[in-house]
Amino acid sequence: QVQLVESGGGLVQAGGSLRLSCAASGTIFSINAMDWYRQAPGKQRELVAYTTRGGSTNYADSVKGRFTISRDNAKNTVYLQMNSLKPEDTAVYYCYVMVGGTGYWGQGTQVTVSS
Repeated sequence: QVQLVESGGGLVQAGGSLRLSCAASGTIFSINAMDWYRQAPGKQRELVAYTTRGGSTNYADSVKGRFTISRDNAKNTVYLQMNSLKPEDTAVYYCYVMVGGTGYWGQGTQVTVSS
């Protein structure tokens, strides 16, 4: 079993920054992809960014140039550095981690960007 603990959400003004963290623990032999999703009220959950074990990354067009995903394989942790935040970034952010062939979701952390 794998547990994911997220932290780092909060309230910030437009133009500000936040850093999200997601730490995995439990029975972990190898973590493959580590992703960040978000879900705004009334909208579907969407992929924000992902990173592979080898360090490749990809981003949604809406966050390119503002968000940076990174991971520390030794700590089984993935981060999302969010800069130049906009009100439309307001959402619950979830990490998603593939351990072997099984996916696990974090509990979600609220990010609210005020204008």
